[in-house]
This record gives sequence, C-alpha cells and structure tokens, in this order.
Amino acid sequence: MNDKFLKPYDPASTEDRIYKLWDESGFFNPDKLPERNQKGEPFSIVLPPPNVTGVLHMGSALMLDIEDIMVRYARMCGRKTLWLPGTDHAAIATQVVVEKEIQKKEGKSRHDLGREELLKRISTHVSVTHDTIITQMRKIGASLDWSREAFTLDEKRNLAVRTAFKKMYDDGLIYRGYRVVNWDPKGQTTISDDEIEYETRKTKLYTFKYSKDIPISISTTRPETKLGDVAIAVNPGDERYKSFVGREFETVFAGEPIKLKVITDPAVDMEFGTGALGVTPAHSIIDWEMAQKNGLPLKQVINEYAKMIVGGDGIKDKKTTEAREAVVAWLKSEGLLEKEEDIEHNISLAQRTGGVIEPLPKLQWFVAVDKPFHQSSGNGQNMVTLKGLMKEAVASSKIEIIPDRFEKVYFHWIENLRDWCISRQIWYGHRIPVWYKGDEIYCGINSPSGSDWKQDEDTLDTWFSSGLWTFSTLGWPNEKEFSLERQFHPTTILETGSDILFFWVARMILMSTCILGEVPFKTVYLHGLVRDTKGRKISKSLGNNIDPLDMIIKYGADAVRMSLIVGVGPGSDSKIDETKIKAYKLFANKLWNVTRFVLSFVDFKSDGKSTGDIRFVEDDQKILDSFNAFKREISSEMNEYRFYLVAEKLYHYVWHEFADKIIEESKSILSSGDEVKKQSRLSLLMVILSDVLKLLHPFMPFITEEIWGYMPANAGKAAKTLLMVEKWPG
Repeated sequence: MNDKFLKPYDPASTEDRIYKLWDESGFFNPDKLPERNQKGEPFSIVLPPPNVTGVLHMGSALMLDIEDIMVRYARMCGRKTLWLPGTDHAAIATQVVVEKEIQKKEGKSRHDLGREELLKRISTHVSVTHDTIITQMRKIGASLDWSREAFTLDEKRNLAVRTAFKKMYDDGLIYRGYRVVNWDPKGQTTISDDEIEYETRKTKLYTFKYSKDIPISISTTRPETKLGDVAIAVNPGDERYKSFVGREFETVFAGEPIKLKVITDPAVDMEFGTGALGVTPAHSIIDWEMAQKNGLPLKQVINEYAKMIVGGDGIKDKKTTEAREAVVAWLKSEGLLEKEEDIEHNISLAQRTGGVIEPLPKLQWFVAVDKPFHQSSGNGQNMVTLKGLMKEAVASSKIEIIPDRFEKVYFHWIENLRDWCISRQIWYGHRIPVWYKGDEIYCGINSPSGSDWKQDEDTLDTWFSSGLWTFSTLGWPNEKEFSLERQFHPTTILETGSDILFFWVARMILMSTCILGEVPFKTVYLHGLVRDTKGRKISKSLGNNIDPLDMIIKYGADAVRMSLIVGVGPGSDSKIDETKIKAYKLFANKLWNVTRFVLSFVDFKSDGKSTGDIRFVEDDQKILDSFNAFKREISSEMNEYRFYLVAEKLYHYVWHEFADKIIEESKSILSSGDEVKKQSRLSLLMVILSDVLKLLHPFMPFITEEIWGYMPANAGKAAKTLLMVEKWPG
C-alpha cells in the first residue's frame, strides 16, 4: 500500500494534477478515445454556453455536474462521446456591464467612445471573463473537448448566423416591419417577450371620463397614455354599451386632440374596472393587435426615452411618471376623475437592465412564426410554419422533455407565440446582414459589391445565434466540416435550466427544424434553480451566494458535485448550504479510508485475476450476487437519467453496506487462520472496491481516479489505465 493512504485525502493537492492527467490523455476528444470506447452509438451534448459577463455560480456548477455525469457514464459505456464547450457573447448583458463600468470610471457613454472603441473595450472584458469561466469549468472536473471550443460571436458562428439569416430571409420568414415592440428606455434597445421580468408593485387604478360629453368611463393605471387613445373597446356581450358601439367621439384630452371610436373585442374583461377599455395601439401590443383587426390608426405619444411628445403644459417633454401626475391633476380640475384605487399591478422590467418596459411602435426585423413556407423533405416539398415545426418536434416524440410536465408548458408557450423581434439597437453582437442604398435593399452572406451601400446598424438578438448552437459548433455551414461531424447531430441530449426552456430550447428547435429539417436533440433534461436553505433564490442582493470555487478550495470538487446532485430530481429546485457540502467531504474521506483498509491486505505481486478465476465461499458469493444486482439497478437508473437516486444509493451502499457491514465483518475474517475464507473475502473486497470506484466515477471523478491509480491492476505499470475510460461495470 502506498504511504499516501496513511494520510487523509487532500483534494487540494490532487485535483489539478488529475485534471491535467485527463487533459493530456486526449480522451476528452472522442476521436482520440481508445477503440473500446468508440464501439457504441455516438453520444453528443453541447454545453449551454455560459455568458461572458462574469463568473459561474452554483446553478452553473449544477449544470456542469449533471452534464459531466452523463458524459463520463456514456464514455465508460463504450460510446464515442463528445461534450462540446463554448461561451456566449450575451450581447445586451455584456454591453450593459461594460457601459456601466465606463460610465462609473470615466463618466462617458458609448456615444462618447464610438462603436469601434466600445467594441474594443468589450473584447478586452470578454477575454478576461472567458479565462475565468474556463478555469472554473476545469476546477469542477468538466471533461469537455477543449479542442472544439466555440464562441457565439467568433467568425465561424458569424458565418453561420449570416447564412441562416439569408436562408430565412429568402424563404420569407424574416421581414422588416413597423410594429409595437418591447422597448427598454434604459438600455435603449428592443427586447423579446421572454426577456421581460415581472415585478408586483403597488399602484393606482384611475377611473374617469375623457370628457363630460363622452358617456363612457374607463379605468387605467396609466392615464398619461390616454393621449394616444384612438378607440374605446367593450365586450360584445356587454349590454351596458351596446347602444354606443360604432359611434365616434372627439375631444381634447389633457391638451391633446383625440378621436375615439367605440369597438367590440371579446378580449375585454367586463368585470375589470368599468368594463370599457381605452385602446392605445402605439403603446400596447394587445391594443396594437386590436387596432389591426379594426383598421384603427396608430398614434405615438411617448418616445424612446420614456418622455411625452404631446400634451399640454406640464405634460409634453415630461417623463411618463411625471406626466401621469399632471394628467391626474387635470382630470381632477375638470371634474372627470370618478375613482382612485390602490391596487397591486405587474410591472414589466427589462431582465438585463432593470428598465421599465415601454411598448413603442418601431421599424424592426422579425421572424414570422405563423407564415407558411416550403420545406424540402424526403417526400418532396411540404408547406409548414415555424410554429408547426416546433409543435411537431415534441408532439411526435422526436424530442422527449424530462420531466414531462414541461411539455404542457412548452405547448402553451408556442400557442401564444408572436412573431419574434430579432433586431437590437446595441453595438455588440452579430450585425444584421442587410445593406441599403437609396431605395435598394440587399441581404447577403457577404457585403454587396460597389460603393454607397450602408449596412443596417442593428445587431441580432443573442438567441438567434444561440439557436444555431447544436450545428454551428459542428461546422455548419461548411459542408466538408459538417459532414465529418454529422455523426454527432442531432445531439443525444440537451441539459439546461428549466428557466430557459423558451429563451433557448424552443428557439434551437425552431432554428434546427427550419434550417436542417431535423431536430437539434433527442432529449431535453431540465434542471431547476439552486436556492439557499430558506428556499430563496441565490443572489448578490440577498447576500446568500455560495461561490462554487470557494467551496471547491475548502472541501474539494467531489464534495461540491455530490452535494448538488443527491436528492435533486430533474426540473426541481434544490437547496444548498455549506453544511451539506461538508457532509460529502466526509464521504470522500470515508471512501479514502475504505481503500486504505482494503489495500493494506493486498499482495501487489498477485494481481491480474479476473472475477471468473476466483472461488468465493458461499457467504461471499451471496454478497457478490447482491452487489451485482445492485450494479444492474444502478445502470438501469443511469439510463433513465435518475442521477439523484443513483448518487444517494451509492452513498448509502459505500458508507452503510460496504464500510459499516462488509468491511467490519471482514476484520475478523482477515485476521483469522482460515486461508480459504481470507482469500475469498479479500478478493470480494477488491471486486467491490474496484466496481464502486467505477460506479462513483461520474459523480466523484477526482478521488476515484486518484485511488484507481493505486489499485493492484495498475501497480508498478509505467502507463496506467485511466478510470475515465474503464468499462462501466453494470
């Protein structure tokens, strides 16, 4: 037995050395795996690229943990295994972080710097944070194929984005249109519906008449927007207003002339307020859709800086919140305000900047999700829609979602999906591949020849490039490169957070089925949020963040990994604290001590026997039979992605069955004079320890690899077999 085992296990002096051993072996690359690890069906998974805006957190550690378990298991099962790494430029988030830093240190805006200088500053920031993130991934033990690392904004991905945009534009699926979009006044850009967060705040609900001559009262939380009203909508079944339907009224409201037509719409809630709704098409997506159905005009009264552009004194040029007070004061002075109530109301906030969303009419680029288009297939040309493709991918079971309760959520989202606004008014990101010259418009993969062409200033929503991730990382659109990697697509599984089912998962399905005519992955495994012991979301503001790197330094990566996975089912939120991590550090020590006991009895000269060469006494054979049944059970649950159960069962088997029972019983047997029983028991201990290390390896890769290097089958050999490519024992 090596003297190393006479001391406690020290992850700090072990983990970097072991990771270097794995990295230098080349086995993270599926093309360099031993032949026995390439015989099964290929297994592929792409890493959800972390944002280059900062460092990884416990949620990121959980993601890496689950995926590394999948990958190490597949590799040991003899499958040609690819885990492809990368990072995401996270356009809005990254630009916001850098702009804030510049404003804080230099008091300058992006416009003071100019586009070229800002992008240079962002590039420097990204380089630093990228290196930090990669270091953290290695610390957690992620066995990623670093030779294939990608970045959502590198040149290969840029070519993929331009190619995809061009194809969808030519198919009529991408168009430029004037529509009401979500505008972030703080970030000065559009954002998608999925990038909005809702916060409940106390506000006022005002009930009033537009004028004394208009007999219908309305209720709203935003009276300042009523300067842009063009209609009053009522429910077609509301008897109170039937005599007014179709009538038109004109008045001057808070200094602004308005013309109102009474219309009906089944979406109007008869129970809310007065049952009558002021229709503001320029500042509400729902009202815009209502206006489209009824042929109503669009009247903008608020600008990109959330300031009023119409109205009387004290209203025009004021922020909307100030204008609201002025409008209410005017209503009171005119005797039009009927009621003022305190209510709780959902406020829409931009996820990245915290700015209050202002719906505005803008000329933007969109992906048409309901428009039929021709798609080639084995049966010729089919007429399909993007919505239809997204539904069919899951409804036909081409894609399985785990847990399956999220399928209903997925379908509900698709049913309510509007055309996707993909243009952003920021400088960092993929520039829209469209050029203008006078009235001419050119869309292409490369810029047009000739002078005077000016490229569109906007960039693309970051989820557009991320939506191509499963195949752009495998070489598409380079046909030669993609054909070499085609064995890995569709990818076997996508593992990601349940909170980005719509942001990313759905859009990957949209892009892959549209561009390639196939699904991007066969299975989606969703994990929940990591919370603190009180069930609160971990955040800096609450001061409850636990840095995974700090915990790795203190307790080791294996302890962190086990604490994150035990008892945490797919789609379920989990709780983490330092006490739980410490408990699995003790478990690592227990495994180390078990190994010390077993190896202390091993004759290193008599290695190499297979289980079939060993004759076990009856009691030991029963223990072995039970252990073999346990291995089959573990393998079955691994195949069903029930890692949370497997980890817990392995913990209990090692601690309570192997250590507390089998080893305790072995002490008297190994100290007896019965050589037959002693040899049988020692062989049994070696078989169980050897297979326990293999079973535990996907969960605790560092300590199991370290112990494996000192097992008798490896002792004294110049080139040791790495546990990471050993055959799975189930």
